[in-house]
Amino acid sequence: MRWQKLGQILEFETSPFAKRYASHAQSPQALVLEDRVRVYFSTRSIDEPGKFLSHVQYVDYDFDFKNVLGYSEHEVIPLGKLGCFDEHGIFPLSPMTVGDKVYGYTNGISRRVSVAVETGVGLAVSTDQGKTYKKFGDGPLLSATTYEPFLVGDPFVRKFGDTFHMFYLFGKKWSEANDAHASERVYKIGHAVSDDGIDWRKMGESIIADKIDENECQALPTVIKIGTRYHMYFCYRHMAGFRTEKGKGYQIGYAYSDDLVHWMRDDEQAGIALSDKGWDSDMMCYPNIFACNNNVYLLYNGNNFGRDGFGIAKLISE
Repeated sequence: MRWQKLGQILEFETSPFAKRYASHAQSPQALVLEDRVRVYFSTRSIDEPGKFLSHVQYVDYDFDFKNVLGYSEHEVIPLGKLGCFDEHGIFPLSPMTVGDKVYGYTNGISRRVSVAVETGVGLAVSTDQGKTYKKFGDGPLLSATTYEPFLVGDPFVRKFGDTFHMFYLFGKKWSEANDAHASERVYKIGHAVSDDGIDWRKMGESIIADKIDENECQALPTVIKIGTRYHMYFCYRHMAGFRTEKGKGYQIGYAYSDDLVHWMRDDEQAGIALSDKGWDSDMMCYPNIFACNNNVYLLYNGNNFGRDGFGIAKLISE
């Protein structure tokens, strides 16, 4: 795979969203419509000192990603009710067209006391081409189970053949907190299948090999089929030091499969890496791969976990 970076296409501080929200444009996710590409992302408002709420918004682009056709100026999907799994945020929203509707699979966030957060996978449905969404219910479709005890989230769903496939993350452990460090999480990528996109059967195992060590954190899987092969992009980082130490933050990982079950990791073939300088020189994270007008594109965040906005790359060979 070989990509051409087309640059940053949303800078948060110069966007209209900077007047309404505190920071960030995280996890860009594309929905290709008849006349535009709608890119969802999560931005933040301040809830109380040091705490934030993540909200879904979107930007509409033309098919060349050179012109902005519009911005959302409304609540795309409401946060959860008191005590629900998505009470404190939705990050990300992953859309897909199902018939005349758009299914939006959500990563709901709720705060905890002993550790920072808990997450679950929800569903919201749009009947107006993704402008607004109504929740399928107040609870999650996927959440913690016996062998996936916490942090089930980051859903990416596509239908291959007659089956819906969800790639998601699940928590493996939290590290012990001490006077110098808060608890840190470790999570891996899993796989579930469904006949209708609503009732899911988990495969029950991590599907991507570790590169750093057993404490490697893997997030935001995204999959596309080109020819007969499936290609997955995701991001990975060290468990600790990723916020402050260069080289320990998120980078882009890559794996391929011929059956959606067995995956061969080969990051050297990802075809995209950190830039020498600029907005994506320290970090690349939260990828989203999609086809549009006979081209394949990769949306992603750069430095500071998407604080500065997001950019896009175009596949030029594979």
